[in-house]
Amino acid sequence: MKNTIAFLSCFILMSLTSFSQSISSSPYSLYGLGSLYDSDFGSIPSIGSSGTALPSSVFINNLNPASLAYLPLNHFMLDIGGKAIATTYESGSRSEKRNNFQFSHIAFAFPVTKKSGFSVALRPYSSATFKISNLKLPITDSQEYYYLTAAGSGGLNNFDFSYGYRFGKKLAIGATATLLFGNISDDRAYLISNSVTSISKKTDYNGVRATLGTQYKIDSTFTIASTFKAPTRVNAAKVQTVQTITNDVVTTVESDVASDTDDYYIPLEIGIGISKRFKNNLNLTMDYEKSLWNSTNQSELYGNFVNQDRFALGFTYSAKKNIRRYSDRIQYSAGANFDTGYLEVDGKRINNASISFGLSLPIDNTFSALNISYSYAQKGKISDNLIKENYHKISLNLSLDGIWFVKRKFE
Repeated sequence: MKNTIAFLSCFILMSLTSFSQSISSSPYSLYGLGSLYDSDFGSIPSIGSSGTALPSSVFINNLNPASLAYLPLNHFMLDIGGKAIATTYESGSRSEKRNNFQFSHIAFAFPVTKKSGFSVALRPYSSATFKISNLKLPITDSQEYYYLTAAGSGGLNNFDFSYGYRFGKKLAIGATATLLFGNISDDRAYLISNSVTSISKKTDYNGVRATLGTQYKIDSTFTIASTFKAPTRVNAAKVQTVQTITNDVVTTVESDVASDTDDYYIPLEIGIGISKRFKNNLNLTMDYEKSLWNSTNQSELYGNFVNQDRFALGFTYSAKKNIRRYSDRIQYSAGANFDTGYLEVDGKRINNASISFGLSLPIDNTFSALNISYSYAQKGKISDNLIKENYHKISLNLSLDGIWFVKRKFE
């Protein structure tokens, strides 16, 4: 047991080091708290990020805390993941390619009783890494233009504490308390005629959010589920330096001035999902989620927040004919996802569509598995002042499952 705990501690420390170094780049992370981060556990990335109605019986399901009510007794689960992304950015006149590797998450879960379970997870919430050079933008109520150069880094993290409880054999409910924290560094320069105004600021954010979830088994093959993510305010405070340069004369307007800034509002999000198993080897998952960004009454200088709809569909298949044959124990997955986006720039939605495929490879003589998935996606569109992103993503999630607290039968 001591060796197991020591190994687990070192594993977590190495993972947290990777977590602190993870990066993601997108020009759309210029807005708000950055681009929202998809850090799904287990085999969920391969089924289009669907799975609200799946139980946490073989992996930790981060989409619904109610799933923890189905954790196997005496089992301890650990899930850690990362992803490699190759992205091509296209505008009307040019294209650019970028590659990066990102830490995705680390989580562990264990049953509290035979009808309840608990989990802790650390994962990114958003990423605000961007670099924009000489973007031409119109001055409001004028025929003139100015040029924007901007660079940013940072983002927010999720630290989740979740608990699920099952009533009888059919109904499970769960709750998650999420701590949101992080900071974003943002440097911008505005060129108007012969004058440059530069603003350098670092903004710290923190907040708390609650999520409620349910799962209900209609029968042994059909489950329905729902989630309710409460709206919340993320508190913000900034340190800012402002300078102007006119005719080579530098004037410092502010120097490392600390002040409050506008808080950020995360909206109410409501989701529903189903899971249906056919002939014990084919499983269908379908999810829908609505995010009410309009009700936050927020806007950006270069865009607006709008209500968001997300649709997800997934299939898994495993033969399970002869458990002694390794190939029959492999799970095959496929999925699709469409997201209308929560940003509208120049009256155009920044939507996202993706397809995915994956394998769940069991590790011999254990209850663990290596989940590998590939996704291809497109975000945004080629238009005035807009950029289209095409990206290929490979996700690796290691789902470790060990039996703890069981007395040995043989010495």
